[in-house]
Amino acid sequence: MPNVSSEIGTIVTGKPATYIGRFAPSPTGPLHFGSLLAAVASYLEARTRDGQWLLRVEDIDPPREQPGATDLILNALERYGFEWGGEVSYQSGSRDAHAAAVTRLLDAGLAYPCNCSRRDLANAPHGPLGRIYPGTCRAGCDADEFAIRVRTENEPIAFEDQLQGRQVQQLEVESGDFIILRRDGLIAYQLAVVVDDHLQGITDIVRGIDLLDSTPRQLWLQQLLGYARPNYMHLPVAINERGQKLSKSHGAGAISLERPQETLVVALEVLGQQPPSELVDGTIPDIWLWAKERWRIDVLRGIAEIPVGHIALARAENRLS
Repeated sequence: MPNVSSEIGTIVTGKPATYIGRFAPSPTGPLHFGSLLAAVASYLEARTRDGQWLLRVEDIDPPREQPGATDLILNALERYGFEWGGEVSYQSGSRDAHAAAVTRLLDAGLAYPCNCSRRDLANAPHGPLGRIYPGTCRAGCDADEFAIRVRTENEPIAFEDQLQGRQVQQLEVESGDFIILRRDGLIAYQLAVVVDDHLQGITDIVRGIDLLDSTPRQLWLQQLLGYARPNYMHLPVAINERGQKLSKSHGAGAISLERPQETLVVALEVLGQQPPSELVDGTIPDIWLWAKERWRIDVLRGIAEIPVGHIALARAENRLS
């Protein structure tokens, strides 16, 4: 299999911690309860392993971003007592590294231009990951405007998720060659997250199960670019009373900044930690100390969904416009 082993960008220097985790919100709205659960779990995993917890704002899709969302997210994390290592990083600051990765893949023949529109692919077969790209432009295209796709193979991509168990995908037949640079010039999430995790030296990724299906595509890019593979842990997704993922697109609103102790304790309860009722009367540092001493993420093993529609603090409306 072809391999691109040249390093891209600047890697974190100095003596690294054994464990380097991260939380990487997108500025598409304020921090909601579902995102808080991911932040709490990733934070406690890092803290209980004496590791670093980095904060990265994934601001690479301006059309989806909402003005002021970044400040709202950072203010909420501070209000809830999260302490991250170093400065906040911004994915947009890695554009040169993203572009360099695309160029290396193109130069190695591992990626190619594609001018297929959605209409062109309307009759393409659908698989578990959506429409399967049929390889129309693999032999080349001569359009002036195009996206860039990475070549896939039928070799199974497998990994052991620390909560959800063994996962296997065959990318060529389940998704086909996928986009790493959009037609509008914006970098695709799959490539950006792989490059940025590499640059930051991330060793462990704790995030929602809604991103589980994306992981094999990211592993494939890591393999082609010669990057180390992080450990993965995909948390059950919080769902509302309609069975929908708790997300900004489904109306999930900002977590309360007036009642952080109560909301943080509820988050720990939802994550299966069984906090005592009197913990809500403590300070934020008290709550984090209790959680760090008793954190057990294994109680979530094999769970895909957690209903939270009955929890008032998780049902806030999104008022950011």
